[in-house]
Amino acid sequence: MHTMQKILAGILLLFLGLFSLHAQPPSQSSGNPDPREHGPGAVQPVRLAVAGLVHGHVAGFLRQLANSPEVRLVGVWDDDSHLTAKYASDYHLATSIFYTDFKKMLDETRPQAVMTFTSTFDHLKIVQMCAPRGIHVMMEKPLAVNLEQAKAMAVLATRYKIQVLVNYETTWYGSNQLAFQMAVTDKKLGQLRKIVFHTGHQGPREIGCPEEFLAWLTDPHLNGAGALYDFGCYGANLATWLLQGRPTSVTAVTQQLKPSIYPKVDDEATLILTYPGAQVIIQASWNWPYGRKDMTIYGTSGWFVARDRENCLINMDNLPEQKVVAQPLTPPFNDPVAMLSAIVQGKVTPNPLSSLENNLVVTEILTAARVSAQSGKTIILPR
Repeated sequence: MHTMQKILAGILLLFLGLFSLHAQPPSQSSGNPDPREHGPGAVQPVRLAVAGLVHGHVAGFLRQLANSPEVRLVGVWDDDSHLTAKYASDYHLATSIFYTDFKKMLDETRPQAVMTFTSTFDHLKIVQMCAPRGIHVMMEKPLAVNLEQAKAMAVLATRYKIQVLVNYETTWYGSNQLAFQMAVTDKKLGQLRKIVFHTGHQGPREIGCPEEFLAWLTDPHLNGAGALYDFGCYGANLATWLLQGRPTSVTAVTQQLKPSIYPKVDDEATLILTYPGAQVIIQASWNWPYGRKDMTIYGTSGWFVARDRENCLINMDNLPEQKVVAQPLTPPFNDPVAMLSAIVQGKVTPNPLSSLENNLVVTEILTAARVSAQSGKTIILPR
């Protein structure tokens, strides 16, 4: 435990360097020109590559690209040739942009940014290859399977002045941005006392995740845990943002309610995070009867419920409950592709929820939660 506390304490030293990190201007690109880059009113789409095809979220991203003129897909890598052939066929993409050698793809296509859809364990390998080339990296949540990997990525980001970003679906929810405005910016709920998160679905196999996704998602080495990491990260990410800091302690309980389906990892997890004056409860599960990502914030003078992407309930000063529909977010902070493109072009700095600073804390919380669940003890985080 003493060793783990030293590792946890080390994360604090990284923040000073990371807070000064700013988006860099685009690097030189090469390869065949895109017709959108020339002529009257031309735009300069960011040269974007995809690393990995084993994360199921890659499908939605490839569909989105058709409506994302701010980027140009120049390369797709996975070391499984069957997967590269499948995705080339399914999305009617030129086979010439697909690679089974990651280094070769980077050297030949020279992307300015890479979106990563590997296992969580392999995130570090992608950053290790991209950082020395000045390539920004955005990965699907969570950042890392442990603090050692997270800290290594942070060192690389600082040394090579790149952005390492983490994509969460909930970052793009108007309801969560409205919650922050009311609870933190405008302080309309009074002092925050408790936040409760419900995140998850019926289970990855139950909802039909592809086999290449299940292969690593249900492997504790490649995913860090099961539902604990897969869905516990959402609450940790939002709590770090809303409460503007790190918890003082983490307590977690995990269970295997479906050991015949998920024999190696937990499918049920509950985390309790304590903060000075507040408590956070994260209920992460592969056992909900339906998919959900919702939160309730309780303050001394009111409460706020973000039920989904846009629908909210608000009660303040004992007045009647109000139903509110949150407005969609404005570009470029309305989706990951638009934000990544703007960051690479030096137009904006990252959304705090996507930032490396936030996600180092998320990794600290998840690491402590895993230790707590294994040991049956509350983990006190070093100050």
